[in-house]
Amino acid sequence: MSLDQQDDLESRTTATEQPLQQSGLFVRFLNIVERLGNLLPHPITLFALFCLAVIVISGIAGYFELTVTDPRPEGAPGRSADGLIHVVSLMNGEGLRMIVSNLVTNFTGFTPLGTVLVALLGVGIAERSGLLSAAMRSLVMGASKRLVTLTIVFAGIVSNTASELGYVVLIPMAALIFHSLGRHPLAGLAAAFAGVSGGYSANLLLGTVDPLLSGITEAAAQMIDPEYLVGPEVNWYFMFVSTFVITALGAFVTEKIVEPKLGKYDASEASIDLGAQKMDGVSAVEKRGLKAAAITTVVLGAILALTIVPENEPLRHPETGLVAGSPFLKGIVAFIFICFAIPGLVYGKVVGTMKRDKDVIDAMSHSMSTMGMYIVLVFFASQFVAFFKWTNLGAVLAVTGADALNAVGLTGPLVFLLFIMMCGFINLMLGSASAQWAVTAPIFVPMLMLVGYAPETIQAAYRIGDSVTNLITPMMSYFGLILAVASQYKKNLGIGTLVATMLPYSIVFFIGWTCFFFIWVFALGLPVGPGAATYYTP
Repeated sequence: MSLDQQDDLESRTTATEQPLQQSGLFVRFLNIVERLGNLLPHPITLFALFCLAVIVISGIAGYFELTVTDPRPEGAPGRSADGLIHVVSLMNGEGLRMIVSNLVTNFTGFTPLGTVLVALLGVGIAERSGLLSAAMRSLVMGASKRLVTLTIVFAGIVSNTASELGYVVLIPMAALIFHSLGRHPLAGLAAAFAGVSGGYSANLLLGTVDPLLSGITEAAAQMIDPEYLVGPEVNWYFMFVSTFVITALGAFVTEKIVEPKLGKYDASEASIDLGAQKMDGVSAVEKRGLKAAAITTVVLGAILALTIVPENEPLRHPETGLVAGSPFLKGIVAFIFICFAIPGLVYGKVVGTMKRDKDVIDAMSHSMSTMGMYIVLVFFASQFVAFFKWTNLGAVLAVTGADALNAVGLTGPLVFLLFIMMCGFINLMLGSASAQWAVTAPIFVPMLMLVGYAPETIQAAYRIGDSVTNLITPMMSYFGLILAVASQYKKNLGIGTLVATMLPYSIVFFIGWTCFFFIWVFALGLPVGPGAATYYTP
């Protein structure tokens, strides 16, 4: 299974070769986005070039002895004795020794690598056993006609845990369900696509994207505060509630905007025989498997609660006795692995997909085999992050940017509106969530920390911008698949038509989710996750 719908990394889909069927300013804008996106090299090549650029720029800045005043108080960890941040050149003998000596440890010590791979071992078992697919089909196909739209959007959001299933199973199924109910199939497709991709970061459970992003955020935060830690759970409160916000918004857009605009469906527009389509329901044995998996999950939850809820239990903080900073939160990835692997194994035993230990091993091996591209990306991304930190270029840019924000008076919550907009715009052309955050986090996390905001809050804002424009960019790695499914129901459907259908979701998600962020963080003063701070004092 791939890491997420962004990290397929084959973002130059052949679907971008489809002709646009609309004209006007918006389509010209899409053409520009496409051309700019196609001008970018492969994300792996991009990071290799970034590494080279950091080396060259550090050499030039070091030659001119570029410095900025360190805003941290005297005696703070990492602050130099002269109170200045000096750019360190890598274009000399010492720089060469640092690069060569740390090439391997930069890679193996990159926090997201191990955490994501461990979590995916468990997710791989649940996926390969058939548990995730059966659960998704049971949820969607068991919904009442009144709630089918809400259920499809909701299922799309929670399917991020196993992103390929959302695209490969749920989206075609949603189109088929809407058609079977006499509704426009493209409205069902749009509702599922909105949940899977537009609501990508929201979820009820922690998924593989959480340790992926938190590891990058932590490395960026440590440019300012070397001891700062960012756990995978730091956005969980906000993303949990966001699941219901995005579900409501997605259902509203589908039923009030998209479906009325599409009108009554004409089956003659289809390019396939719709009568030959059928939906595979959940069989009796799959229902037994789901029941067994649900019971297993409840038992695991009860056991886990016994080690966390009572005072002085082993998974609480050994000194404070609190859940904040506890072994439970620090080891959350281990629990993600367990809570997917064991129910997946139980389900597989019941339905017969996991008969031997070899089946379990094959499931985990398969999940790892699909991560080859991601591992290569991480190698170059980890070098870039390390180089950026060694040279102090990130800190210099952060201090300079923070000074500029202070100079124009843009230090209040409004800065997050611009930040979310910027992330959404970059996402139009650089479709990988991890690649985009690895590039932007070393600059914007320290910068906004110096303005006074905590990394956890900055990461939550980034996740909004990274999600809401997934629906309208041809650079998104699964866009070709969505276009192929949509063209089954409407002949010669092009990128322009699909993007125009999804644009209302992007607009409403951006406005609604951003407003919800401001209400949650600044109006209500709620933390975005367990133990997460909103503000940071340098």
